[in-house]
Amino acid sequence: MSGVVIIGGGPGGYEAALVAKQLGAEVTVIDRDGLGGSAVLTDCVPSKTLIATAEVMTDMAAAGELGINFHDAHGDAATTIRVDLGTVNARVKALAAAQSADIEERLTRRGIRIVRGTGRLGDGAGRGGGEVVASLADGGEEAIHADAVLVATGAHPRVLPTAQPDGERILTWEQVYDLTETPTHMIVVGSGVTGAEFASAYLALGIPVTLVSSRDRVLPGEDADAATVLEDVLERRGMRILGQSRMLSVTREGDGEDAVTVTLTDGRTVTGSHCILALGSIPNTAGLGLEEAGVRLDDGGFVRVDRVSRTTAPGVYAAGDCTGGFMLASTAAMAGRIAMRHFLGDAVQPMDLKQIASNVFTSPEIATVGWSEAAVEKGEVVADVVKLDLQGNPRAKMQGIHDGFVKLIARPGSGVVIGGVVVGPRASELIHPISLAVAANLTVDQVANTFTVYPSLSGSVAEAARRLHQV
Repeated sequence: MSGVVIIGGGPGGYEAALVAKQLGAEVTVIDRDGLGGSAVLTDCVPSKTLIATAEVMTDMAAAGELGINFHDAHGDAATTIRVDLGTVNARVKALAAAQSADIEERLTRRGIRIVRGTGRLGDGAGRGGGEVVASLADGGEEAIHADAVLVATGAHPRVLPTAQPDGERILTWEQVYDLTETPTHMIVVGSGVTGAEFASAYLALGIPVTLVSSRDRVLPGEDADAATVLEDVLERRGMRILGQSRMLSVTREGDGEDAVTVTLTDGRTVTGSHCILALGSIPNTAGLGLEEAGVRLDDGGFVRVDRVSRTTAPGVYAAGDCTGGFMLASTAAMAGRIAMRHFLGDAVQPMDLKQIASNVFTSPEIATVGWSEAAVEKGEVVADVVKLDLQGNPRAKMQGIHDGFVKLIARPGSGVVIGGVVVGPRASELIHPISLAVAANLTVDQVANTFTVYPSLSGSVAEAARRLHQV
């Protein structure tokens, strides 16, 4: 029986453990912070739970258009909706803890051993077998034999010497859930996915937000049309967006409404009660003995892997945020499963980056899959593109949806769907039929000729496909 040791209990680690056990391996997971990792405890699950509350606030703000009005006990019109951030964050942390406990119970029930502590590659590791040394949480060390090792140690928030978080007013995205008071003005530094999501959420919760972006638009890595829609919506709802504004430093003085000062490189300053630093991620790869075992890292410290999650050292695999690329819980889980199937001789399909669906949980949401329109414009792929605004969709009209669109990208001639974008409420759900089309090499005619419910937002996917019909 093969012995597998997994360092890290996040999605890449625990999903790999389940697959390895199913395929007959003896599995040990070395976990430091709690099963589920940062995705469950400090990142994906908490942030999307916070965003779920923000979505309700957004719906309530637009309720008047649908004929819904709020009144107090005396029949007077209620003019203000407030959020209790302490209660919201208590629920966020409780849900995250419960999800972590559920995952641990699932692994334990399957007979997977869980070791509390940190792991590093030891003698013989990287040569097709060897030891993993666990530094135990309650003291001491344990050497565990491993025929294969999966490194799934994740990443942590990047900070700068001139912008140090204090956990109270200057925060990383892992620290925001300890807030018990509602900020009077939140400054978000960084307009990538994390920064945009938090800026959108806190704005929806009724908190004034300033977003500091070093680029000329929010979400510079996403579809340009989608980013434009989001930026227009955020500004219309009252967000202040400072484009092409690079942060120089973040400092704190006191606890008042202007306690935090963000100084920009051009000398301007922005003051607020709180600040979130969304400056990217640093891989958790230091001190693991990776390079000593022959594992190659890139210049940023991320582990280099191939399409079946192998590193450059025999018997050592890696998955998740420590490998960079698409830093998503879904890709981490898939990479972990692929690694174990490959090592244990099961049928395996290598990772195809052009089949990865991702979502930005802003309001509206932005979901993408496959080739982008930017790649088409650069000549990287030849394709036809059609964009269909949701405002013409009957279901969207009924629900009061004014912003968003469906975009399909298909090869000329064959009509095979190779990419798509959805912008709108629950875009994370609506992208799935396009993801299926990309993964299964369906044509636009096959998509168009599949029945959709009337009325439905998914009808716009079929309509976009019809507009790409190959005569």
